[in-house]
Amino acid sequence: MVELLAPAGNFISLRAVLENGADAVYFGLEDYNMRANAKNFSLDDLSEVAGIAKEYGAKTYLGTNIILNEKLACELKANLEAISSSEIDGLILSDIGLIEDTVSHGLEAHISVQENVTNSFTLKTLKKLGAKRAILSRELSLVEITEIAKKSPIETEIFIHGAICMAISGRCFLSYGLYGRSANCGDCLQPCRKNWTLTYEEGEDNVINFSDVEDESFIITGSDDGSYRTNFFSPKDMCMIEYIPELMESGVASFKIEGRARSADYGAMVTGIYREAIDSYIENPDDYEVRPQWMDELTSVFNRGFDTNFYFNTPFEKSEDNQSKYIKRDIGQVVNYYNKVKAAEIRIWDDLKIGDKIIIQGQTTGSVTHTIESMQIEGKPVENVEKGSNVAIAIPIKVRENDFVYKLVERKDND
Repeated sequence: MVELLAPAGNFISLRAVLENGADAVYFGLEDYNMRANAKNFSLDDLSEVAGIAKEYGAKTYLGTNIILNEKLACELKANLEAISSSEIDGLILSDIGLIEDTVSHGLEAHISVQENVTNSFTLKTLKKLGAKRAILSRELSLVEITEIAKKSPIETEIFIHGAICMAISGRCFLSYGLYGRSANCGDCLQPCRKNWTLTYEEGEDNVINFSDVEDESFIITGSDDGSYRTNFFSPKDMCMIEYIPELMESGVASFKIEGRARSADYGAMVTGIYREAIDSYIENPDDYEVRPQWMDELTSVFNRGFDTNFYFNTPFEKSEDNQSKYIKRDIGQVVNYYNKVKAAEIRIWDDLKIGDKIIIQGQTTGSVTHTIESMQIEGKPVENVEKGSNVAIAIPIKVRENDFVYKLVERKDND
């Protein structure tokens, strides 16, 4: 059975992905992971994280995958006893020097994608060092992955959905060079996602195109001022929802969703869709079909457009920014939930009507998406509610006092 591994940037996201079928979760510890701008967890939080995951029968992997200098490496080694006592399952390491210490504390050692593992010989060496799993390089094709997985003496893991870095295995110095904020230490400011302006020096053109792509218009666009603009540093997001059978047959042990810095509703949506797709294939592989609503739902949350990365060809399409169909608007907060009638009382500061789609998020609730079918004020049914009101909304899933409420609003071209 393949593992579905989902991201958790905070307690709300943790609960959200577990509620939607994650077999395992990965998360960051302050100072040691590749998402320094996410809220992350403290050392004292780890026991609670492990406890919540155990409620769902899920495994827990702690990301410690930045480039470690001597000080950070010593600190991490000193913290291994406390990490182990929290009862999480394993560490994601970018530094093979800490494999032995990790394993000696009873923790699984998973090797980060930043190690750029691209062949079975590396996997055999990692086995000797004590690693249980390695995340394969994102620059591999599906054919290469299948061949490597069959030869591997340890578990292999691949990314199947989420943001893609322009640099090999995320080893990028652009942010550090421009802002002094290192991507390799988890502090990337993502200058690659910006719109760049190009200047062209007159002279002999010695550029040779070895690409199979004849039309290179995707690279630059002309502007009225005579300059050229491009987003060629910014690739589209990976999306493999249409290729679950091929992935399942590759022999890989774990499918990983990228997105610790993204919202809880993103994690809930993406995890739930891949859970449904994987289960559907397992239940009836011969009659498996891709459901059109899966892609529709994936495009409703944050995305930069979709590509299949290097799985089938060399990706070339660039992406400007978020291309989701909807944006979230903060519109209220839960005042109470009434279990007997399955209704939530919500204080709202924006208008609301029957048919609106809302998201309710909280540390225990996780992330719940709900389309409003029934509302009442003081016991009387209403179709519309103006901001400043308290309204009762029928919702079958329990939500909790102080949970945040968002309304999904269709994105306009200038949003």
